[in-house]
Amino acid sequence: MNEKPDELSQEQIKTRMKERGILPPRPWLERPFYISCTGGVFEPYVPPEGDGRMSAISREGAKQKIEQLEKKTKSMMAIRKIRNYDEDFEPPEFATLAQDIYIDAHKTLCEKNKYKLREIVTERAYPELMHNVSDKTIRWVFLKSLEPPRVVHARCTEVITKENIFAQVTVRFHSQQTLAIYDRFGRLMHGSETVPKDCLEYVVFEKHLANEYGVWRLHEKIIPDWMPPKAPAFITYRVDDEPPAVVDTEAETKDVVSADESAKSGAVATA
Repeated sequence: MNEKPDELSQEQIKTRMKERGILPPRPWLERPFYISCTGGVFEPYVPPEGDGRMSAISREGAKQKIEQLEKKTKSMMAIRKIRNYDEDFEPPEFATLAQDIYIDAHKTLCEKNKYKLREIVTERAYPELMHNVSDKTIRWVFLKSLEPPRVVHARCTEVITKENIFAQVTVRFHSQQTLAIYDRFGRLMHGSETVPKDCLEYVVFEKHLANEYGVWRLHEKIIPDWMPPKAPAFITYRVDDEPPAVVDTEAETKDVVSADESAKSGAVATA
């Protein structure tokens, strides 16, 4: 009874507890882990074919507007759930905020600032953005918006527990940009710094609603099946320092003809 627990070993403590009928403490085998983002896009937005090309006055454009209204029910329910955690959330204001995040993420990628980029994009998007850019030079400029950015899709999901909620909002961007990518030798691989291009993009932004300090970050980009493929990189060839050797074809043909004639004459002589 006068023994001090600090002076006893673990085996002695277990023996004393068994003598008194007390169960020994069980080892803690659980490992805590932190989920900061989801692994993909749940219920991804399906862009209508020909979006950005059809006028709202035309028949096809009016049909698209009606279909969008029919699909807005789930998005409105998700927006209502987001407002339970963020009372100031408004889709028009968020679209402007999303555009600022989008521009800031691309500028940070051009600067190759890895630490700042981790604060703007999720852990899901970070490796995809940084893939194969270590030896490249990127020149990207956002010129103007052809259409105001707007929220086209919103979803909420639960991870592990019902209280752990993530929100994803898809924003449609129709803008004019310039993009030029140079390799490590300064040769142009893709795009142009002087020729602007119209870009129609559907970008997904995610926020951990259950986290009090959660922020909206760029999560993924949706590429529809009907969108035309990107232009491939320019094919480059290696230029040797030494010029290629000049082969005298006439001398070779004369040698071949003389060899054939000698072979024929030898065959006739033997016959």
